Amino acid sequence: MAVIPLLRPKANAGPLGIIDIGSNSIRLVIYESANRIPSTLFNEKIMAGLGRGLAKTGALDADAVARAIPALARFRRLAEDMGVRTLRTVATAAVRDASNGRAFIDQLAAIGLPVELLPGSEEASLAGHGVLAAIPEADGIVGDLGGGSLELVRVRKGKVGQGISMPLGVLRIGALKLETARAVDRALGKMLAKGGWRDEAPGRPFYMVGGSWRSLARLHMILSDFPLPIVHHYAMAPNEAQRLVRALGQLETKRIRELTGIASSRIGSLGPAAMLLAALVRRLDPSELIVSSYGLREGLLHRSLPAEVQAQDPLLCAAREEGARQGRFPEHGDLLDRWIAPLFEGEPPAMARLRHAACLLADVGWRAHPEFRAERGVETALHGNWVGIDARGRALMSQALFTHFGGVGVPARVAELIDVDLRERAMRWGFAMRLGQRLSGGVAGPLKTSRLRLDQETLLLSLSGEDSALYGEAVERRHKLLAESFGRKAALKRGA
Repeated sequence: MAVIPLLRPKANAGPLGIIDIGSNSIRLVIYESANRIPSTLFNEKIMAGLGRGLAKTGALDADAVARAIPALARFRRLAEDMGVRTLRTVATAAVRDASNGRAFIDQLAAIGLPVELLPGSEEASLAGHGVLAAIPEADGIVGDLGGGSLELVRVRKGKVGQGISMPLGVLRIGALKLETARAVDRALGKMLAKGGWRDEAPGRPFYMVGGSWRSLARLHMILSDFPLPIVHHYAMAPNEAQRLVRALGQLETKRIRELTGIASSRIGSLGPAAMLLAALVRRLDPSELIVSSYGLREGLLHRSLPAEVQAQDPLLCAAREEGARQGRFPEHGDLLDRWIAPLFEGEPPAMARLRHAACLLADVGWRAHPEFRAERGVETALHGNWVGIDARGRALMSQALFTHFGGVGVPARVAELIDVDLRERAMRWGFAMRLGQRLSGGVAGPLKTSRLRLDQETLLLSLSGEDSALYGEAVERRHKLLAESFGRKAALKRGA
């Protein structure tokens, strides 16, 4: 079957959409624009199951095709009504491998949807780009599990290496009568050998992409009583894959649905997905399992961006945009971070990055009721739609913003995610941000002309002559609180 070449949308060209025709699901996502962290305007999927009978018949399921065509016609019309300027429709393993795949593509062309048919190697590469879009420091193996295929690809230092595609999706595992973990493991071993796969990154993370694996992670969160129900960047120890196999062998479908809210149409794929994950752990020997909510669709967008945009930090980009949208003074967060930075010299870069992100969000609570600004800060950091950050990082930012907005103590959810030392670090960030905001009133001038310095006994605030009048009672109180958090006394130096 011929491969239709990929189209390249122009960055920031207005709304754009991607229709992803997978072996199990079909999804339309419409983004506000093609930028480093695109905002989602619309997201809808159907579990069509196009590849349901592919292993047995070699063809797309007829009932699934009949269901898919009107859904895709709806997606096309929705994109048109929403003013989408670039609509890309991509198809993967089921359509690629099916004997009637070309006929299906022709049907879509007839309703105005030209299809880009992705070869397996391209599918693997795009999954890698998707993970790098969300986890730029990713260094390991990306595994993208769909209904019809499994793609593996190496990512390292912001680059995507060679990948392979294997006909081992969750729909095909059952059709191939791979009913035990041992059978799945044997099939995987043969396919890895046939594809020439070598031990590319033993002892490094395995990044899990795909709806079935995200659902597995959601189940694991429930079983582990994890306090933050955000799947992206959720990490599991490798041996937890086998624990999931055992749990799924004991839990009834109704109970899984009650625990997780996962749709019945997805629950059937969890058993095969867990057995395959356990087999991959045995074959690849990863250090940990990390879930990525970004995959092929985000990879399409990320790869189309200029290199200098790809290199931008996704967390800082998103936090800066959110701060500009909710705050009063553009660029204040960057100034605030530079102002408090002298107090935290020697902090690891990963911590300095989280502190910077918290500063960018330092004004998000100003519209909230004064009694609930601290809670707004926690909600923004802990539950925001961020990438490039794990649960611990979210908790650090939450504590910083909670303290910054006047919260006392530690929110319960934060206490479950970070230890005492990290909470105290984040509190100091918050106290410093609070002083800077109160001193400057949120404007730039005072932050540019004043200085903070930490020495053996004092935390010194130096003000220029003109800014001396800004040191009122409210500023003095915050200065003392910050100094006490460092075990110092507050000291003031007024300039000429």
